Amino acid sequence: MSTASSAPASSAPALIARSAQSTVAGLFLQQVRRGPSRPAAQTREGTVSYGTLADRARRLASELERRSIGRGDRIAILSENRVEYLEAYLAAAMTGAILACQNWRLSTAELNHCLGLVEPSLVLVSERHAEKLATVGGYDGKALVLGEAYETALAAATPSSLSALEDLDPEAPLLILYTSGTTGLPKGAVISHRAQIVRNMVTRAEFSIAAADSFVAWSPMYHMGAADNSIGTLMAGGKVIVVDGFDQGHLAEVIRDEPIGWLLLMPGMVGGFAAEIEARGVTAKGIKVCGVMADLVPPAEIARITRLLDAPYANTFGATETGCPPCSSSLIPVGTAPTSLSKEQSVFCEVRLVDPDGNEVADGDPGELAMRGPTLFSGYWRNDETNREDFRRGWFHMGDVFVRNPDGSLDFVDRVKYLIKSGGENIYPAEIERVILADPRVVDAAVVRRPDAKWGEVPIAFVARREGSPEADGLTDADLYARCRAELAGYKQPKGIIFIAMEDFPRSASGKIQRHELEKRLPAAD
Repeated sequence: MSTASSAPASSAPALIARSAQSTVAGLFLQQVRRGPSRPAAQTREGTVSYGTLADRARRLASELERRSIGRGDRIAILSENRVEYLEAYLAAAMTGAILACQNWRLSTAELNHCLGLVEPSLVLVSERHAEKLATVGGYDGKALVLGEAYETALAAATPSSLSALEDLDPEAPLLILYTSGTTGLPKGAVISHRAQIVRNMVTRAEFSIAAADSFVAWSPMYHMGAADNSIGTLMAGGKVIVVDGFDQGHLAEVIRDEPIGWLLLMPGMVGGFAAEIEARGVTAKGIKVCGVMADLVPPAEIARITRLLDAPYANTFGATETGCPPCSSSLIPVGTAPTSLSKEQSVFCEVRLVDPDGNEVADGDPGELAMRGPTLFSGYWRNDETNREDFRRGWFHMGDVFVRNPDGSLDFVDRVKYLIKSGGENIYPAEIERVILADPRVVDAAVVRRPDAKWGEVPIAFVARREGSPEADGLTDADLYARCRAELAGYKQPKGIIFIAMEDFPRSASGKIQRHELEKRLPAAD
């Protein structure tokens, strides 16, 4: 019998296969049909209905088509959180284009790398960040500024006929979200329509989030948390409340007035938000689950915020590449200061713990977590070498070491590729080391993580000056801080620089610096 992939488009197998292939735009448009007057997005300025959001997204799609931007072409967006971000998600979904979401916190050099990687045909940029785009250069004729120019383009456009949706494969890429790379430069993780759809289903199933529950998009919409949940909410018929950053006062008002499905709270922000809602005497209208990255939040703060919100805390372990799985089925009960943060594996994926040779380890032995499942991303953009390594043997290797307990739960042990998680952002030491080592007065450098009560972890740099160089005698930490400020995003700045002799770097037999030994030399945090 012929397979669907090899059968003619009009054959029964091909028609059967096509009928199972929903896309993000298709599911969103079903919600528009169900209730065009229902609220789809909300800001301080007002509410946008499903009908209006669909019309504006279709007009943007038409503008893309006018520019000959379609299936597989990349659009970049450099913007703070705003409703136009939702329109960009949807217009890309409607045309088969790929939206590359840029981190506005990056330095000019980092942004130049990220844009150059995807080679966008168009850059949507907010007025706030237009000057930063101009410092990159080369996009003058490819930029559309969100504001007057954007509104003029939409007003002149006729809503797209959406013909591109007819045969759009759900495996087609929808988003490129950037993750830090072990080489010190961000990688572009490709997220398909299929992954977005299944991530939405998994989150709702595991956290009991209803279709009508609102989502507060306060965290950057270039990140997985806001991107996945905003798109998922629009596919389900809920409302996305768009907030321009972590405005504690505004968020307190939102949770007082709106039923929320999952309220994202990043490490470093939990304590401050708890104090805010205590001071205001706010009672949440209804929250199903709160928080992320429980491992980086003090247990007492988890107990405090869950009591105040009357909502359990998400004890998950996922990634941009995987969505909430592989460990997304565990919640910390209200009022509990956890003494264990063992994770429960999601029922929507397969997990193996493997040794360096790919063999499964015994229960109780540490192994790198490898995963299979429909929430997975589609690899890194234009990075075949990394994809071959990370997807070896047909499993995605996360680079994180776990131990499986007798009851089947999983305990995080360490990272195969040393990673610093600071306030919801991922930082690889190589990103900072690359900048420090570019100073000719530095002979070696190693960045390690130090626990931090507010941010979870912060980077600290150990640096050796180049001996025999007159200039090196005058090298100060202020010199290196200045270099880092010029070339790195703010959250990647080292929070301490410690000068040591070259011979004082602890090394393995192969000569690699042993970061865990350097961690032992760290002074206590202030």
